[in-house]
Amino acid sequence: MATQVELVADGGERRSVFGKVSGWLFSRELRAMLIALGLALLVFAGLLLVLGKDPITTYVAIYQGTLGDSFGLGEIVVKMTPFILCALATAIPAKVGLVNVGGEGQIYMGAWLATWVALNFGGIPGPLLIPMLIVAGCLGGALWAGLVGWMRVRFSLNETIASLLLNYVASLIIDFFVHGPWKDTSGANWPYTAEFSDNARLATFGSTRISIGIFLALAAVGLYYWLMNYTRWVYKMRVVGGNPEAARRSGLPINRYIIVAMMLGGAMAGLYGMIEVTAIQGRLRGGIAGGYGYIGFLVAWLAGQGPIGIIVMAALLGLLSVGGDAIQIAGLPSSTTNILMALILFFVLGSQMRGDTVKR
Repeated sequence: MATQVELVADGGERRSVFGKVSGWLFSRELRAMLIALGLALLVFAGLLLVLGKDPITTYVAIYQGTLGDSFGLGEIVVKMTPFILCALATAIPAKVGLVNVGGEGQIYMGAWLATWVALNFGGIPGPLLIPMLIVAGCLGGALWAGLVGWMRVRFSLNETIASLLLNYVASLIIDFFVHGPWKDTSGANWPYTAEFSDNARLATFGSTRISIGIFLALAAVGLYYWLMNYTRWVYKMRVVGGNPEAARRSGLPINRYIIVAMMLGGAMAGLYGMIEVTAIQGRLRGGIAGGYGYIGFLVAWLAGQGPIGIIVMAALLGLLSVGGDAIQIAGLPSSTTNILMALILFFVLGSQMRGDTVKR
């Protein structure tokens, strides 16, 4: 029988979720992150001054277009959904030492398989069809990422390169179907599928684009938290990622862990593919990934693969992403926010590296 207090992989004791959250809120890591964010904003302000722009006007424009506007707030939540799920697609394989940059392709394939279900079983009642769509989305992403894991263990092919290149393959597969077999010829003859039935649509809230997909994303974070803190499996994952030779000598099935970790990560990105086509688009078309896989990769590394940090950083980058539209009010191109994201990445990762050096 399990005892009330059990040891975790790092030798510490289990704490309640509340204890971990409160510990993170008062941690040195959070203070370092806030300082890094402040430095990024300061350097960005200096860059704006060099360009002859007023930093205060720019920051006010971002605030008014995001936190100061109900529509902007809703859009931040909409952006958080793919950022969270694609961050998990990166974080889970990272536990076994894998670098998954294939979130884009896994989104596409999750959307592709969910679309097949929606087009062929659209008459099934929603309470039955929606779970089928969720499973299809996760399965599509998992199989695509599993292919990367299989190539890693079978041919020793670098998973970073394989997952990156498969993003383009997945995009071409989507283009083939929306220009060919699944093209909607009854409408304006644009390259996208027929519109999904109402039964195959995720519910949204009021006039916003916020769907129940955000709750699916938060549930996925909860599952990730549980896996990372309350299972022995994650300890074995860390052994595989930290010292593969030791793991092999202790009899751990390294190849299985690599494939399973990739598939679990891919399932998270595939889940967002399903959310995108059923809640946002209502059909499948090309280009739906929208760079979410790469931003999710950024979120995961900024958060140090921590579940709480993933939510926080997804919200921050969601704010910056939505603020990219509002920043044009200050006379700057919306892509200027990419510079700010890069500065945040530079300073936050720099603070994490410095923290690791101090610990050593």
